[in-house]
Amino acid sequence: MTKLNDTQGLMRAATVSRRRLLKSAVAFGAVGFVAPLTVTNAFSSSGELNFEGWSGYDDLKAKVMPAFAKATGIKVNFKEVDSQDAMRADAKTAIASGAVDVMEPTVDRLPAWVSDGFVQPWDLKKVAVDNYLESVPGAKAGSAGDVDGKRYFLPSVWGTEALTFNAKNYPNGEYGKATLADLFDDKMAGKVTVRGHSSLAAMGRVLDAQGKLPMPWIDSYKNEDNMKKLWDIALAEATKHKKNIAQFWSGENEAQAAFKTNGAELGLTWDSTGYNLRKDGYGYIAPKEGAFAWSQGFLLLNGAKNVDQAHEFAKWVSTAEGAAAWASAFSSNPVSKGAIDKMDPEVSKFYASSFPGDALSKLYWWPSQAAWFLKLRGEYADKWKAA
Repeated sequence: MTKLNDTQGLMRAATVSRRRLLKSAVAFGAVGFVAPLTVTNAFSSSGELNFEGWSGYDDLKAKVMPAFAKATGIKVNFKEVDSQDAMRADAKTAIASGAVDVMEPTVDRLPAWVSDGFVQPWDLKKVAVDNYLESVPGAKAGSAGDVDGKRYFLPSVWGTEALTFNAKNYPNGEYGKATLADLFDDKMAGKVTVRGHSSLAAMGRVLDAQGKLPMPWIDSYKNEDNMKKLWDIALAEATKHKKNIAQFWSGENEAQAAFKTNGAELGLTWDSTGYNLRKDGYGYIAPKEGAFAWSQGFLLLNGAKNVDQAHEFAKWVSTAEGAAAWASAFSSNPVSKGAIDKMDPEVSKFYASSFPGDALSKLYWWPSQAAWFLKLRGEYADKWKAA
């Protein structure tokens, strides 16, 4: 398990909003970019950038992209998608047509992007890697952002997946009591919402902590034999508690709906769900095993037409101002030095209450996942949902 350094500094930032379902997409061309987001200024001749990122974050369009355009003169053509699978599917077409320059998946998926030939390394002379907090995965040389000594990933935001709960009906809603095992407690029949793959990983971690696995859960990421042995066990055990599931979710709107309309009282969700429901009687807390954590960032696609503009984009987001703006749009955590001082105090308060004590030191960063792993993981998730 990878742990943060300088966790007290990162604690001041808050992790709240995550993936939301696709709200709108005006499709045209090879991969369907919406109209350019730009601010007309004296530098408008500086070119453009074709960027594909997460849907549902209105401030990216309304505030962040115009701020970048004003600062650099580079206009951004922004395509929104609601999953990393959609990004990978688009990448296959984009590298042939040059229709996308930059995409924004999480660092754990990087090995698959590189092995599939979708991306090229960044020119570190054209960006500002010293701006990043070294404690963020993918931020420094030799970390998860490098493959074969080349930097393919530049971080943009980071966040978590932990327990959202009904404050009135969940008895373990405080740090040290809340546990991933509660998701599979028979007392929670019909009251749980989870994602397919992450809930199986949660079961694996619970079994690991109980000493019920033939090898550490982390070993399932090493090779196919290990993966099948451990995920078979997790799937079999999870299936025994299928009655607990009120709804599987795959995006932010679905996760909220599970609580609002489908009877869920406990869920393994992105931080956004707890934050967005915080005024409706729900809390968000790290389980005692440690919250899952993700680091999201920029990849430069093979075939990109606007390479210089892509580097300017990544460089701008690495500044204190750019990182704070990007993280604020996601209501998430900034990745650059000095950016936390520019974040909204309200989200800091939420984050501090969700990760008290030593919770940040226990973050369980998603391990790197190769293409073979992602394929098998999807198959296990489908079996779990269909069980």
